[in-house]
Amino acid sequence: MAVRTMQDKYRIVGPVYDFLSSVYSGRSIQDCKTAMLHAGNVSPGDRVLIAGVGHGRDALRAAELGADVTVVDVSETMLSKFRELLADEAPHLKVHTVHDDIMKVTEYEHYDMVVANFFLNVFDRPRMLEVLRHLVSLGKPRAQLVVGDFIYPSGNPLARLFKKGYWYIAACFFWLFTDNAFHGIYNYPAYLESLGLEIRDKKRFSLLNIHCYWSILAEKRS
Repeated sequence: MAVRTMQDKYRIVGPVYDFLSSVYSGRSIQDCKTAMLHAGNVSPGDRVLIAGVGHGRDALRAAELGADVTVVDVSETMLSKFRELLADEAPHLKVHTVHDDIMKVTEYEHYDMVVANFFLNVFDRPRMLEVLRHLVSLGKPRAQLVVGDFIYPSGNPLARLFKKGYWYIAACFFWLFTDNAFHGIYNYPAYLESLGLEIRDKKRFSLLNIHCYWSILAEKRS
């Protein structure tokens, strides 16, 4: 019963999420979300949890690699869009969908990989850290945690200014239309290391030859 009464903040944005992503970033967001999902990181039978389904390409990629994939999203609209994608493009794949708050997932130390692509940025900093700690707790010892998101500003002053402005366009839009938290860009590697994880890989993705996104692969210590 509780699931039925959850507010779906993506009821308006969800149906055009893929279109907006493509207009805003070209292929950069899609490439960022799937960058760490390859045979070197995901093996057949691995349990993969994806927090926030988004356009769902990362879930399809993990399932194609033979993983046992579960996606969790509080938005029924986003889950419905993903189910349509699955039925249209990969009906042979099985992906578990869970309509609930990620904080209510309590399969601690259960997953080989936990993926949070463009998910943590919907929260203000205290809540984001709480969610991140929870995601870490769901991974097994030596589990991998993947975070794909806007890159923390670095480089020359003009590049940093562009990255901040580019982020705030998205932040304002989602604040207005989904009531997501409004905040600056998070430095995810620093937060992951503060929780005891080891950064194993970073991949960067550009817009107009400026790095605007990154995918970070961290490993949980045993």
